[in-house]
Amino acid sequence: MLRERLSNLKIFLGLSRTPHGLLDVATPAMAAMLQLGHFPPLFTIILGLITAFAGYTAVYAMNDLIDVKVDRERLALKKKSEAVFHVDEVMEAHPVAQGLIPFTKGLQWVGLWALLAMIGAFILNPFCAVLFVLSALCEFIYCKLLKITHLKIIASAIVKATGGLAGIYAVNPTPPIGFVIFVFFWLACWEIGGQNIANDIVDMEDDKRVGARTTLTVMGLNTSVFVLIATVSMAFFGGVTVFIVAGSGVGLLYPIGATLLGYFLLLKPAKVVYESPGPGEAASLFNRASYMPLSFLLLTVISILLNQWKFYS
Repeated sequence: MLRERLSNLKIFLGLSRTPHGLLDVATPAMAAMLQLGHFPPLFTIILGLITAFAGYTAVYAMNDLIDVKVDRERLALKKKSEAVFHVDEVMEAHPVAQGLIPFTKGLQWVGLWALLAMIGAFILNPFCAVLFVLSALCEFIYCKLLKITHLKIIASAIVKATGGLAGIYAVNPTPPIGFVIFVFFWLACWEIGGQNIANDIVDMEDDKRVGARTTLTVMGLNTSVFVLIATVSMAFFGGVTVFIVAGSGVGLLYPIGATLLGYFLLLKPAKVVYESPGPGEAASLFNRASYMPLSFLLLTVISILLNQWKFYS
């Protein structure tokens, strides 16, 4: 019985792409730490992590529910030989489309986590609840525009960027507007180049078969790679130069570490895509870029700790 329940839980976690969601939970934490330059109260940390997990769990699962018909098309047309390793597919991918979970059960799963996310966000800061609703709405728009326009990428960028903004407003109800704008565009560029367009290249044959309108299917491979390189480069510089507008407690280790991390997680794999724009190379960029929030969170924490140690020693 226990094994069966754990197996069912694993399928539901696959619906929410939990391995990727756990990486994304680091986004609001990273933005919050960079804004403050020190650790927030323990209550805020715990509630923030729970709320962020609930929010990403709900939004990712909602994506699968909205796209269930298209995902069934993809699964019917996808060739096994085309498969490449993908962070989003560490667990069972698209379980509702595969018939492993009834749609109504998936809807209940989304509702439960969305309610938890709303409660936690409201306690942290009512504006965080507004940002969660905005994120969910943009995710809905993104999914519905799949076969209509490639400009849906804007909605996707907003979804990822609002995660960082929620982290900022959770620890500071009146943050510097310059910092908010900076983080928004930094995360938006990361999502566009390192996640969305990279994933378009991975799924380019799939997308053509189901009639999806993506940057790649509309603008072609060369233009897509150009946009990818441009936005990944901006994300790299944003990750380094955010130090200028970050809290004073973030030490000098940060820009050094951010340069190294940005190179290995963003620039280096993007260069490979530029030289050989294939699904395998794009998947490598997607997977590495997915670790940017967690890596930068750890860097920020270490930088703050070392800066505090130097100050008090």
